[in-house]
Amino acid sequence: MQTVRISTEFIKLDSLLKFTGIAETGGEGKLIVQEGIVKVNGEVCTQRGKKIRAGDIVEVGDLKFTVEAE
Repeated sequence: MQTVRISTEFIKLDSLLKFTGIAETGGEGKLIVQEGIVKVNGEVCTQRGKKIRAGDIVEVGDLKFTVEAE
């Protein structure tokens, strides 16, 4: 599991995908989320604007990230 550190209260899911390099653009991040292959805290999430906060776990296929605050 990889750790992603954020310096804000939250980061939107599509922005997190871009930040981690899973998606090259925000549009690509949107498509990945809409495909239903992203899980947040173990549940499929199709809301690209979902607020991801410290303590959340995001999974995309075999990749798993935990989010921490700086």
